[in-house]
Amino acid sequence: MPDDRAGDRAMMPSRADLADFAYFLAIARHRNFRIAGLEMGVSASALSHALKALEKRLGVRLFNRTNRSVTLTAAGDELLSAINGPYAAIGQAVAQLDRFRDAPAGHIRLNVVADAATLILGPVMPVFTDRYPDIAVDIVASNRMVDVVGEGFDAGIRYGGTVPEDMIAQRLSPDLRWVVAASPAYLERFGTPARPQDLLQHRCVGIRLGDARLYRWEFEGPDGEFAIAVPGQVTVDDGLTMQAIAINGGGLTYGIEPAFAHAVAQGTLRLVLEDWATTGPGFHLYYSSRHQVPTPLRLLIDLIRELRPFSPA
Repeated sequence: MPDDRAGDRAMMPSRADLADFAYFLAIARHRNFRIAGLEMGVSASALSHALKALEKRLGVRLFNRTNRSVTLTAAGDELLSAINGPYAAIGQAVAQLDRFRDAPAGHIRLNVVADAATLILGPVMPVFTDRYPDIAVDIVASNRMVDVVGEGFDAGIRYGGTVPEDMIAQRLSPDLRWVVAASPAYLERFGTPARPQDLLQHRCVGIRLGDARLYRWEFEGPDGEFAIAVPGQVTVDDGLTMQAIAINGGGLTYGIEPAFAHAVAQGTLRLVLEDWATTGPGFHLYYSSRHQVPTPLRLLIDLIRELRPFSPA
């Protein structure tokens, strides 16, 4: 009499299949071996070998791979539809188990605008690492606009007005005041601008935005908001570099008021044109609406709100 259980056992995936299915899903999400490898903690070469082994065991090709693109085959698309939901449910179930742990564990990878790295994560991370020693945090501080999902990040932190519309955003700070500052030595040498239009006769340190455009300094007057394309011999894409140049007398600088607070308190910078300052959206943490929020990320959000690392004037 035939044993039906033998057929069932034959259809059960092996341990190697289960591990390689996770690699397959990462490649399918990112369509990029390097980025998928970053997510999974392995090299692109190891990921490629694992995929080839999986395809050999299954007897089908799952991806079409060229030097420029990675796309699913019909068989790969069918496998993705079949296993994506169950794997997501397993991941969510594992994340929920952290409620029963004395010390939550895990890993989060963040892409953070430079000012937020300094003002928010700088004071928060020492407390976070003390409180959650089993959670690893990987921070990439950059003003360059990136696709956080496509680049393998769990979340990003940016100014509220720059968060992609298809993301879930969590506010981390109040609105921010944007101001102009210069060193006392610069002001003594070149004079203090009385109105924004005076900047056209001054040395200004230019700002290159994350999308490579030059930033027009924004102000608010009796007739509403307006922007000025300031002259500048030097252009930077990093607030700390910009501030260092200004402190050393290289020109006027522009940014959020909390970023200048320490230098102003030390007397190395002085705010100017304060009556013309404008206010913009504060920092927001954002993540994909398609994924369950990992417990480590939720704990970081809660701690930032608890500590309130800075309070703009």
